[in-house]
Amino acid sequence: MLQGPYGSLDRDRLLLRLPLSSFTVGTVLLPLTGFIACIALSLMYHFEDSTYTHCGVPNYLPSISAAISRVPERYIWRCCIGLHSAPRYLLSVAYFSFYRSRFTSKLPEMLLSGLTLICSIAENSGLLLLTYVASTETYSVHKNGFIVFIASSLLHMLSTCRLWHVIRRHSVNPEEVTSYRWKVRLFLVNASFCLAAAYFFRRHNKFCETGSKCCSAVGLSVESIIVSVSLLSLQFTPCSRSASTWWFSPTWPST
Repeated sequence: MLQGPYGSLDRDRLLLRLPLSSFTVGTVLLPLTGFIACIALSLMYHFEDSTYTHCGVPNYLPSISAAISRVPERYIWRCCIGLHSAPRYLLSVAYFSFYRSRFTSKLPEMLLSGLTLICSIAENSGLLLLTYVASTETYSVHKNGFIVFIASSLLHMLSTCRLWHVIRRHSVNPEEVTSYRWKVRLFLVNASFCLAAAYFFRRHNKFCETGSKCCSAVGLSVESIIVSVSLLSLQFTPCSRSASTWWFSPTWPST
């Protein structure tokens, strides 16, 4: 049998340790930076195209879909989301592993942990779908991807808040209590902006009022920022310390 460069002990040793908080900041900054760059480029170079409305009324800001469907905005956005998505899938699995270790003997919480994992994967997949299928290419696919992204995002945040509510009741760690409170606040703000954006979007399509789509764009824009901030909050938790120890280890944790 050929002897490899690593023995049995070397194979199991940690190759690289990276704090999950630093990794998460970089992951979250990718879509946030791309989003700001796309809005800025749309306003500077494609203002008329990105603010065009089907009924011809004036608009003041581009919607998210319009801002990421022009060139070079679409390539900037796709690059940022592509780099952002792979770590998001890993984080989903890392958190499911953490929940599984915390709720081993609690069936309702275990089922909710599974639902949280499904919502997290659906959220990321919806984001990829609306990113790589522009509204100017296949609108129905882009719209459905947007709906999946928003709906699964809200459900993901809600189920996460419930799980951390249970964790908080059995924890004396002040970091976990603070994390739970921030998750609840961000969920309420996120849900409020989602409802406001949906209201103005529907109002614009029904009445074609000047600026109503702009209000929807502002609502969705702020909502997207809130989603990014909330994702950041979801990762700044005590489980990050344990999760980060096996991310770059060649062996999977036993817990």
